[in-house]
Amino acid sequence: MPKSNEKLDLATRAAWLYYVAGNTQNEIAEKLQISRPVAQRLVAFAVEKNLIRVRVDHRIADCLALAAKLSKRYGLSLCEVVPIDGDTPEQVDRKLAVAGAQVMERFLTDEKPLVISISTGRTLKAVVAQIGQLERPQHRLVSMVGAIAQDGSSNRYDVAQHLSEKTGGKHFMLPAPLMADSRAERAQWCNHRLYRIVDALSENADVAFIGIGNMGINCPLHEDGFITTAEVEEMMQAGAVAELLGLPIDAQGVPVKSTTGERVTSLRLDAPPKRPTIGFAGGLRKREAVIAALQGQWLSGLVTDELCAQAALDA
Repeated sequence: MPKSNEKLDLATRAAWLYYVAGNTQNEIAEKLQISRPVAQRLVAFAVEKNLIRVRVDHRIADCLALAAKLSKRYGLSLCEVVPIDGDTPEQVDRKLAVAGAQVMERFLTDEKPLVISISTGRTLKAVVAQIGQLERPQHRLVSMVGAIAQDGSSNRYDVAQHLSEKTGGKHFMLPAPLMADSRAERAQWCNHRLYRIVDALSENADVAFIGIGNMGINCPLHEDGFITTAEVEEMMQAGAVAELLGLPIDAQGVPVKSTTGERVTSLRLDAPPKRPTIGFAGGLRKREAVIAALQGQWLSGLVTDELCAQAALDA
């Protein structure tokens, strides 16, 4: 057995003895025949690897009611709404990540081999970070967005790769940049044999996990250098308020035509979805984008916060 696996197993035992059995660190050290400092480090390691899960069983009636209303209004089969209590944006993001991880795990724990399509972005990356090691080598993880950044480096928000590392499942990256230099170049990328293989695999996916991006100056796509200020302004002038997989949509969720959008190489997203398609987004900056994605019927599921949920019901 690899040394890393031995450490993980030992950390799991130490964490169980500490959090479930209620043993002291001295007792853990004695039972596992290790020193007390090692026992302490193993428990800390278990926390770091997300082996420890805290579940609060109190049902928050307001959020459950909002989720039910949102599901009925927009035809969602799955909806999770996290509470907001004067939280900072960072705290909202943390709540969304924890709730999102629980939703993802409902699919990932399936013993049946699944094809899972997944987009990119900070929210999804934070969600995957909350997922503990889960051995599911039978699953296949498919990137829906180009794996190459503007400068030729790998896309650091390629969430499918991170999920592959958590599950041991095979990772299929989309061999293209998010944005081609021209329509003609986009056609070349999209007609490549490897691109078509990934595209066909995604077409038959069992579930898709999608980030919902806002559109504007200093939005993530702009801030991370995927699009320029001029390209942001072009899409906004055409009516774009949000983006899905880098593709701009307006307030009603209708795709926006622009020379920038025509260069996006991302895989196709269907509206309404042909398979479970779950969006993950929240916070003040994402409110308009969440509403647009719902209005356009791009989603069958959503993880968001209660202020976004209420805004979507008031729209």
